[in-house]
Amino acid sequence: MQIHVIGLGVAECANLAAPAQAVLSNLTEHDIVVGSPRQHDTLVDFAHQAQVEKLPKLSQLAVKFEQWQQEGAAQVVVLASGDPLFYGVGAWLKRTFGGAGSAHKLVFYPNVSSIQMACHRLGLSLQDVHVVSLHGRPLSNLRSSLQCNKTLVLLTDQYSQPKHIAHECLAAGLAHSEITVCEALGYQHEQVRQFSATTLCEQTALTFDPLNVIFVKTGRPSGGQGSLYPSAPGIPDHAFVTDKGDGKGMITKREVRLVILSYLGLQAGDTVWDIGAGCGGVSVELAYWHQQSHIIAIEHHPQRLACLEANQDRFGVTRNLSIVAGRAPEALADLPLPDKVFIGGSDGALNDLMAQVWSCLPLGGHLMVSAVTEDSKFQVMQFANQRARLQDAEEHSLQLAVSKQDRLAGQRLYRPNLPVTLSLFIKTSMAINTQKDTE
Repeated sequence: MQIHVIGLGVAECANLAAPAQAVLSNLTEHDIVVGSPRQHDTLVDFAHQAQVEKLPKLSQLAVKFEQWQQEGAAQVVVLASGDPLFYGVGAWLKRTFGGAGSAHKLVFYPNVSSIQMACHRLGLSLQDVHVVSLHGRPLSNLRSSLQCNKTLVLLTDQYSQPKHIAHECLAAGLAHSEITVCEALGYQHEQVRQFSATTLCEQTALTFDPLNVIFVKTGRPSGGQGSLYPSAPGIPDHAFVTDKGDGKGMITKREVRLVILSYLGLQAGDTVWDIGAGCGGVSVELAYWHQQSHIIAIEHHPQRLACLEANQDRFGVTRNLSIVAGRAPEALADLPLPDKVFIGGSDGALNDLMAQVWSCLPLGGHLMVSAVTEDSKFQVMQFANQRARLQDAEEHSLQLAVSKQDRLAGQRLYRPNLPVTLSLFIKTSMAINTQKDTE
């Protein structure tokens, strides 16, 4: 079956190029055109003989395709608002039906997107803005982009309307942000209105067309404005929710966290396990700076789990941070295989954990282990000796001893934290362990 994905443009009536017009004119009564009621209405100038279907939820769409094919459809047209492959249905279709050996053939017909149209209305270059899609996604996802001196373009839904965005700006400390709402682009009642975040929150009687694109200009860190969300690695400890308050609970401290971020060296698309994630310092910071990677935080302590979930929401990393409530190594059994692993806590099972994780890693995979007690340092040393015998790893190890300024009787002094040993093992071969080697 052939699947045509047609972008309709940004207008009350679709403006289609000749190839897209030809697709519609060649449809038969057995074929299908699927889209929202508004999208179907835009085809008023392009008659076709196909059956009209309302776009179901994506979770049901694959089943519907099979049903339509069994009922005799040779072609299905999926209507998209503008560019189907830019935060549109096209990406899902490509993942679902675009693989090698698929019985379906995908063809895309792009058009002008609402983002392009909105940028042109305001005279902004597309390469100078940062696009965030909140359509069908948690509003908290916005938080990882709310830094100073940025211009954001937001694709919205009913849960991310202008007043929701304004409240997020105020909560982030960005009350002076300029919010521009582009409503009903391409329609006769189109309008573009601009507000400050504070004004938008105060004017409770304001209403907006639900079909909108929102710009947020956060401004420079001056005039009493500064974002609560970091613009550089090393989130302050006190910014995290912890089990003992003020960043003093079960959380990897800022200076150690920076070294972990650097040595793990995440790449786009990496899957990372954070074992013994505690309140989530490492997991949250990895997810915050590496939005194209998948971070999996494993923690079993109920209070720390609650803090971890609170920090996930606070920093808006719900999209790429998954939380697994369980104790390793048992909790690792059904997880996607990792590219990088950080072990921050082992609950007495460090030997077994390191062995299991090492067997899961691919060539070039990274295992980093944090050790504070002499017992855990000894177990890491045994593991390092095993790697040296098998010659299957590149090893890096360092010890951090951080002292922070404090006051005593009105005088400055430096109070030392417990030294932390960080050991990094990079897999260089797939040597098979023998029983003698693992003892």
